[in-house]
Amino acid sequence: MSHGPRRIVCLTEEPTEVLYALGEQDRIVGISGFTVRPPRARREKPKVSAFTSAKIDEILKLRPDFVVGFSDIQADIAAELVRRGVEVWISNHRSVDGILDYVRRLGALVGAAAAANEYADGLRRGLDAVEAEAATLPRRPKVYFEEWDEPRISGIQWVAELVRIAGGDDIFPELAAQSLARFRILANDDQIIARAPDIVFGSWCGKKFRPDKVAARPGWQDVPAVRNGALHEIKSPIILQPGPAALTEGVREMAARIRAWAMAAS
Repeated sequence: MSHGPRRIVCLTEEPTEVLYALGEQDRIVGISGFTVRPPRARREKPKVSAFTSAKIDEILKLRPDFVVGFSDIQADIAAELVRRGVEVWISNHRSVDGILDYVRRLGALVGAAAAANEYADGLRRGLDAVEAEAATLPRRPKVYFEEWDEPRISGIQWVAELVRIAGGDDIFPELAAQSLARFRILANDDQIIARAPDIVFGSWCGKKFRPDKVAARPGWQDVPAVRNGALHEIKSPIILQPGPAALTEGVREMAARIRAWAMAAS
């Protein structure tokens, strides 16, 4: 007998991706308009929310018995739904371990704990394999991950951890520990230039990364990443959402770029 909520609205992509991976997609009755994974979700499910806003009346028409969201960014949406009598779970995970734990908890909440544990174990094995391969590289690059360009915002904790797993060293580890983007804003480019990243990964949160604009920044001409053309986009959906995509496609893409740099530089 199946247990758990039967009519779930997912306010961000990661619960949708997890529930599809667990074979529990029939429980989903609404998704975020930013959802791209899995592609079939966009075809099959009504889109009822963005990151900071949601169609509350449309959500209520779906008669959800459970709504899943993420972080303080969606606090107002959650509060309104709670006031309207809906059960809401807002997760707030910011690390690789947190993402894996999120998979396990979401699975347990929908009555699919065994499948979720197996899925999370598989994700961990994938990360361990990436890390083991990265350990064979002859050199580790210094990596600057840029989450936004104006102002400059460095990468969040799970991104910095995935950079390390992929074989690089994030140049702003002290900022990565800050969960809110406003605390990861860089006052100017001097700190970036001084830390001389070998690789720049850009993921401008839905806006196309422009390596030419980065290379043309005043004072950046001697930054190793600019000098050697190591300026690469990592698309937002596979790295900036704290779900399975970052632990699979996102980390593998960074690992491939890092390996190419390390082998060329050796």
